[in-house]
Amino acid sequence: MADMTAAPVSTQGFLLDGKWVEDGDAIEIRSPFDGSVVGRVFQGRRVHAEAAIAAAVKAFGTTRRLPAFERQRVLRRVAQNIQERKEEFAHTMALEAGKPIKAARTEVERAIFTFSVAAEESTRIPGEYLSLDWQEYTAGRWGIVRRFPLGPIAGITPFNFPLNLVAHKVAPAIASGCSMVLKPAPQTPMTALLLAESVQQAGWPDGALNVLPLANEDAGLLVSDDRLKMISFTGSAAVGWDIKARAGKKKVVLELGGNAAVIVHSDADLGYAADRCVAGGFAYAGQTCISVQRILVERSVSSKFTELLLAGVKKLKSGDPLDSGTDLGPLIRESDAVRASDWVQEAVRGGARLLCGGQRSGSVLEPTVLTATRPEMKVNCQEIFAPVVTVEPYDDLNEALRQVNNSAYGLQAGIFTRDVKLLFNAYEELEVGGLIAGDIPSFRIDHMPYGGIKDSGLGREGLRYAIEEMTEPRLLVMNLR
Repeated sequence: MADMTAAPVSTQGFLLDGKWVEDGDAIEIRSPFDGSVVGRVFQGRRVHAEAAIAAAVKAFGTTRRLPAFERQRVLRRVAQNIQERKEEFAHTMALEAGKPIKAARTEVERAIFTFSVAAEESTRIPGEYLSLDWQEYTAGRWGIVRRFPLGPIAGITPFNFPLNLVAHKVAPAIASGCSMVLKPAPQTPMTALLLAESVQQAGWPDGALNVLPLANEDAGLLVSDDRLKMISFTGSAAVGWDIKARAGKKKVVLELGGNAAVIVHSDADLGYAADRCVAGGFAYAGQTCISVQRILVERSVSSKFTELLLAGVKKLKSGDPLDSGTDLGPLIRESDAVRASDWVQEAVRGGARLLCGGQRSGSVLEPTVLTATRPEMKVNCQEIFAPVVTVEPYDDLNEALRQVNNSAYGLQAGIFTRDVKLLFNAYEELEVGGLIAGDIPSFRIDHMPYGGIKDSGLGREGLRYAIEEMTEPRLLVMNLR
């Protein structure tokens, strides 16, 4: 049974220049689990996007001059506001994103941590002293390098972490002294608007954060308008690289997709590795960029590992996201469940063996494990973004490393081995933004550098690293002769 009931349906305005605006089109937000209406939001139009950019430009004149202690104070207050509304945030995510309530509560805790770390980092943005008297004619000269905020920033966020991935745009922007226009995912705007309330209540200046749902054609202004100095996008590879192509002189940071692989060597703790692969492959129905999708196991232990993996998968409970016992809820849209199911059936027709799962009921797809797949099958070479993993044996670690690299993506990978030489060989050879040793590629703590290479993106998130992206170095040379 669910431990909560849905809140009454209300219509939420968007935050524009310090005011909550109820204008534009009222859009229904529906539960991906049962299709019920869980809320309504106003979707802004191009005129609102233009006004939001103008507000951010004006507010930057204030935010860029705010001292570190004031930026830190705002960030601490935001963290406290989220803490005080933990259940409201979690409940909203469970309703609009279909995220199981226990996972939603974890995301709330992560967002509190994200803002808390940003508060610390806001007071230690690094600089540098340079000795410049390296030649006779430069005697008496020295320099300092200080980082300055870039300017107004556009943020575009996805549905799968509707609070914490918004926090990864907003928190470093506040820490840096940048203003922002943020477009949340159309499926999950209510959580972003709740966060906007918390930021406003924390005392961030009017116009310094504008959060408004927009249609894609109207959101194009965030890409084309030169008054915005950076765009930070998290979402699909196709959309991300199209944004980069159209962004002109803007700085662009892209956190895109993946089809993350994990290697399980014969010397690993197989029980632990299997448990972690279950968690990494099926949390939030596989709808994370670093969800475990491809598992490569040394042949001598592949049967035992697969047995342990399947035992863990069979313990997972699918169902209502509001039920505290649910492990796996719906995909965000039924069309995504249909697509993933089609890819599974296509693999089976091509010779793959279905070890468990594969059945679909509406937006809910059973946790699915395949083997005897080929690298060119969609379940391996594309991002499935669903509760589906493939398990394949390997005979030589170098062969496994080549299989991991045989991908258009390069976000994160995992490796289970006790052999430090093999580990460092993998670190040298794998084409990824991060290698997780002794764990799954799905591991992330919010202050570490996070991002990928190849089709997985450009630039890094993680508070200190995002602050570096949102600031630029400026040199002052002193001549004291």
